[in-house]
Amino acid sequence: MTDIRLIALDMDGTLLDDKKEITSWTKKQIMKAHQAGVIIVLCTGRPFHHCYTYVQNLQLNSHLITCNGGQIFESDYTTVIAENLLEAEALADLYRYARDLKMDTWTISSKEPFYNDIPDNYNDYRWLKFSCSHKDEKILNKIEAKVHSIDGIEVSNRTAVTVEVNPAGVNKAAALELVCEKLGITMKNVMAVGDSLNDVKMIQSAGIGVAMGNAQPAVKQAADDITDTNQHDGVGKAIEKYILSAWI
Repeated sequence: MTDIRLIALDMDGTLLDDKKEITSWTKKQIMKAHQAGVIIVLCTGRPFHHCYTYVQNLQLNSHLITCNGGQIFESDYTTVIAENLLEAEALADLYRYARDLKMDTWTISSKEPFYNDIPDNYNDYRWLKFSCSHKDEKILNKIEAKVHSIDGIEVSNRTAVTVEVNPAGVNKAAALELVCEKLGITMKNVMAVGDSLNDVKMIQSAGIGVAMGNAQPAVKQAADDITDTNQHDGVGKAIEKYILSAWI
């Protein structure tokens, strides 16, 4: 059994059910692991203010990775130990192109998110992530091609309706490696659980990589194991199988 000392959890489609809640049973398994000294790190595409209430709910006191690795927070949740920014002009270019395609957009700055808008003084902001959505796959392909044409950025996630963009080389795996270095452990000591393409690299890099039952096919292919869905305590079952059962 690999010596797992840290559990990295994606949020949407993984930790959270379809109501954006953590089930009571999964929360109990997380709390058991946490109380036994296993570090729990939420590793999400969400910005800080859209995940901190869950940190509080789980009573965590560990690092936090947001915006697909765009920001990494110390355990006090106020100190940013790493911040990876999109170049403002590149973000504005993407935003304009996406809006011309009639896409909905979310531009995430270090202070606040903007929906279908960016401020006139966008050069004065620190931009962490760009997201856009559309139901037409052809439109998604166009925005992805646009991303590939701009130096220094890359698609960090794609679903059936969304495309997310971060600076090149910024991902959850790279962020986790930095956290592990700070903690004096390695990725072999990590169990990573996720469902989407932005989770693939951390699942591949972890000592144990677990895909959710509702994960995209590429995520399942990359994983060491597949747990149940986010609707049926997949995270809690993975913790029970690989962490808690080792102590019985």
